[in-house]
Amino acid sequence: MTTALRPAPSARNVAFAVIRDVFGPQARGAAESLDRHLRASSLDARDRAFVTELAYGTIEQRRWLDWQLEPYLGARAAKLPQMIAEILRLGTYQLRAMRVHEYAAVSESVQLARRFGHPGTAGLVNAVLRRVSTDPERPLSEADFGSPDDLLGTRFSLPTWLVRMWRERFGAARLEAILAGVNGPAATGLSIDRRKGTRDEAMLRLAEHGIAALPSAFAPDVIIVPGNVPTPALREALGDRAEVHAEAACFPVDLLDPQPGQRILEACSGRGNKTLQLASAIAGRGTIVAIDSDARKIARARTRLAAAEIASVELRTGDVCALDGSETFDSILVDAPCSGIGIVGRQPEARWRKVPDDGARLAPQQRALADAAALALAPGGRFVYAVCSTDPREGEGVIAPFLAAHPQLERAALPERYAPFATPDGDVLVPPGIDGRDGFYIAVIRKR
Repeated sequence: MTTALRPAPSARNVAFAVIRDVFGPQARGAAESLDRHLRASSLDARDRAFVTELAYGTIEQRRWLDWQLEPYLGARAAKLPQMIAEILRLGTYQLRAMRVHEYAAVSESVQLARRFGHPGTAGLVNAVLRRVSTDPERPLSEADFGSPDDLLGTRFSLPTWLVRMWRERFGAARLEAILAGVNGPAATGLSIDRRKGTRDEAMLRLAEHGIAALPSAFAPDVIIVPGNVPTPALREALGDRAEVHAEAACFPVDLLDPQPGQRILEACSGRGNKTLQLASAIAGRGTIVAIDSDARKIARARTRLAAAEIASVELRTGDVCALDGSETFDSILVDAPCSGIGIVGRQPEARWRKVPDDGARLAPQQRALADAAALALAPGGRFVYAVCSTDPREGEGVIAPFLAAHPQLERAALPERYAPFATPDGDVLVPPGIDGRDGFYIAVIRKR
């Protein structure tokens, strides 16, 4: 195995440090850890790109890497010290996924094993990776797995329960496209600040800076930028005319259809992504009340709103479920806390931190938020419930009993452009991974 790719020796140390952070006691996020270690390094742009691919790929492809290593480790795999197992995965990813130079991948993995183990474990790492470097990639055969979902879970390095859930949710015909898409690059979305120009004008500015862009076929204030265009390049082209915001994450505000002059409630407003989108839609004519229980997120949203010169938002730190109906709103958006299985492709470690009962655990809180919204919704008002999850327990499992308990509420008709995502009940269900989108469930409700 040969290649021209020969990063500086310290690049692998940085990648391994990220993996230790993610799977160590602190359980840091990969992006946070990578940023911290790259800031402390003197690596050039080429080596930083190598570190990013190596760290993220080794984290994401954990299950597939263990499958590749199994013939060389057998029963020993369960008894290996964790750091040695991580080093073997790091080396195997280089050899079988990145196709880097054999000597560099093996020798530096052995050095890491000496540092975090002992001469015996260093010898094991050397012997195993020598075999990995010379043997062909281990194929996947149905005979080796208990079910088709086990096989696909190994092939795409995802938990079997998640593969099974998506098979049941979206059908076998779309399953492999979803799994491949989740492992592929997520599309970059831009939400246009309509106070400062049109989408066409923003696309023209991007084109002038050599950045290809497409209009969203669904949200009229959203641009999709294919490829991995750095955020600073987008900022240089557009300035403060747009915010980076994934396309499907913009659908809830579009479906809410906020109008100038309305009184709008945003529940679980977070750091202000959808708050900015709402403010853009009403252009300062109306009032937005944004509530979140996390004071740090509210502080971040306040900073962003000030930078955008938006004064029509009242930020509150508090519990949305404490709303008692004493104040009412024309439009309400509940972007509920959820399992996040619709966005597992955006963070490489996310797939390993989800568990099958997340949806059941979170559904009562989601239902309580919907009930609070029902109390605060004015007659004739519109309410959107959204989760970045495709778990039916967080979607229809919340909304069906909610509507049964609130006969004054009913589903609103969806705009025709959302027909590709419409469920038989009239909700929106966006499959993850397809065309680089995140997975979302969205219900649009109106009060009679």
